[in-house]
Amino acid sequence: MTFSILAAAQTVPTKASAAEPVAAANTNPLQDVRIWWDSSVAWVESHWLQIGIAIAAGLIIYFLLSMIRGFALKRAQSAPGQFTLTDIVGRVIHKTKSLVLAIISIRLVAGYAQPPALVLQIIQFVFTVAVVMQVAIWVREIVLGLIQRRAAEGHNETLSNAMGIIRLLISVALFAIAAIVILDNMGVNVTGLVAGLGIGGIAIGLAAQGIFSDLFASLSIIFDRPFRVGETIKYDTSIATVERIGLKSTHLRSINGELLVISNTNLLSKEITNYANLHRRRVQYAIGVIYQTTPEMLRALPALLKAQVEGEGHEFVRSSFIGFGPSSLDFELVVDVHSDDYNEVIAARTEIGIRLFEELTRAGYDFAYPTQTTFTAAPDGTMILPYAESVTMKTPKPAKS
Repeated sequence: MTFSILAAAQTVPTKASAAEPVAAANTNPLQDVRIWWDSSVAWVESHWLQIGIAIAAGLIIYFLLSMIRGFALKRAQSAPGQFTLTDIVGRVIHKTKSLVLAIISIRLVAGYAQPPALVLQIIQFVFTVAVVMQVAIWVREIVLGLIQRRAAEGHNETLSNAMGIIRLLISVALFAIAAIVILDNMGVNVTGLVAGLGIGGIAIGLAAQGIFSDLFASLSIIFDRPFRVGETIKYDTSIATVERIGLKSTHLRSINGELLVISNTNLLSKEITNYANLHRRRVQYAIGVIYQTTPEMLRALPALLKAQVEGEGHEFVRSSFIGFGPSSLDFELVVDVHSDDYNEVIAARTEIGIRLFEELTRAGYDFAYPTQTTFTAAPDGTMILPYAESVTMKTPKPAKS
């Protein structure tokens, strides 16, 4: 009887102690950790074989990925040249972290081991964060590599100096997008965050509208290359040589020696004529002969002009009669001089003009110059000059007031 009472007394506390963890589980975080630990131990004990196979497979995948990365990196670094596409690929591969490869390997084999739901969620979250951040790093390296390649092609000092601020802007933009993607995968409502960033960006853009306008105009000049440093351009009504392309303004040296500092936005808003790499230049001559020239000589004049142009080694375009001038019969001559050097074009224009003068003079052509005939009459209206005495002409007398 005594034994039965003791046994009953021991049994009651046992039932109470079994009920206590359930109540404590709702209030004690340490108890939650212990429950998770117990379930994890039970999972390891029941799936030890699958876990071992998953670990082995994960290690194999990790080493394979590391070997592929090392092989690709070695091939990219052995390629000649800097800022080439191969060099950019090598930089992207170099930025691939070993930790990311390890997380990818774990994620690929996690499903086979059938881990608890909490463990699988943690693995998925870490995998999402690692992949998103790694992709952001890859994109940043690709964009920066292409920009630096563009700067190296044109030997652009402005773009090289601006790489610091360009790197900052690209990094902020890409990692902000990565953070939004990660928060969205965590279940956070990012609508308000995106709207806030958009409003903030608009406010900053309006406040620094002039600065950003000139900055993007500078990038437009750098990438579109309407002109380069050292080239001569015509801006609005000014002809000048480009000395420097800055982030906010461009420095031009006019043909008179003045330094023109023009904001990039204003520079691109005007029509720009670039005289660099002009492989041919058109030269025009206006030739006037006297009215006493015979029709036969007038018909032969275009052919004579063509022969002289081709004799100087230049391209004859056309020559034709264009009109009756006040004191001349007017012809035009159009010639193309194939040269990039404007000084050579000027010299060719001079030689052609002198040769035309020599040949036309030798052929009997007289160049017209402004002339005027004065008619003189006697008091009675009889014409005296330039007619002979036998020829008279009555002119109306002016009315007397």
